[in-house]
Amino acid sequence: MSGFGEATRAVRVGEGVYDVCLDDGYSIGGPLNGGYLMAVLLRAAVDDSPHEHPVSTSAQFLRTGRPGPARVRVEQVKTGKTTTISRASLVSDDGPLLETLVTTATLDPLAEPLYTSAPAHAMPPPEECLPLPEPRPESNMNLNGQMELLFDPPTVGWLNGAPTGRPESRAYFRLRHGQEPDPFVLALAVDALPPVVFSAGLRGWAPTVELTWHLRALPAPGWLTVLASGRMVGDGWFDEDAEVWDSAGRLVAQSRQLARVGRG
Repeated sequence: MSGFGEATRAVRVGEGVYDVCLDDGYSIGGPLNGGYLMAVLLRAAVDDSPHEHPVSTSAQFLRTGRPGPARVRVEQVKTGKTTTISRASLVSDDGPLLETLVTTATLDPLAEPLYTSAPAHAMPPPEECLPLPEPRPESNMNLNGQMELLFDPPTVGWLNGAPTGRPESRAYFRLRHGQEPDPFVLALAVDALPPVVFSAGLRGWAPTVELTWHLRALPAPGWLTVLASGRMVGDGWFDEDAEVWDSAGRLVAQSRQLARVGRG
């Protein structure tokens, strides 16, 4: 099993009950990344389902996730020939972390879309994109060591005090250590970029309150392209929409989240 596979492993210990160990490698200054928490939960939800792929996930984030042992509880609400709908909860010793509704189905890896629109933004080639500076060791930005990100330069202008003034973030994404993308990697990818409000001129921790994402196709090997933007920032809240395209130019995931504006 890959490093990411091991970090998201769910072990069945009873009917609809799974033990997991939340990995410190996916933390950001202490708290664990929300996309990583969804990937852990989805391992259990898919294992409990007769269907192979998590095509729709709606998640409420209840409290900050920390590394250590935890448990996923899955309850099937409805199951049929094409889909299963389940309630799944991720719970630690501190209490519930994540409450979700998950729809699983089995996608055809050879299916071709009848219609698809173009990406929301044209990315420059990877050689013209920028990595983020290596974080200081004391910052405990462990997630950076698990993935590679190459950013469209204008969307990281905030690093040098020149944000675009628009909520946006765009980057090429892949996991390190040879892990190719799959549906669980996509759960991480939709929440892997810096919050779009950084580019709007705001900084600080921006916790997700609710996130819904859809698996649209099974991804091809290679780099993913993640395009994220927001429509409104105000009253302490912002929204963030993301689309993920694979190396074959297919739309493979879409997400929308509601989050709090960070305090820098």
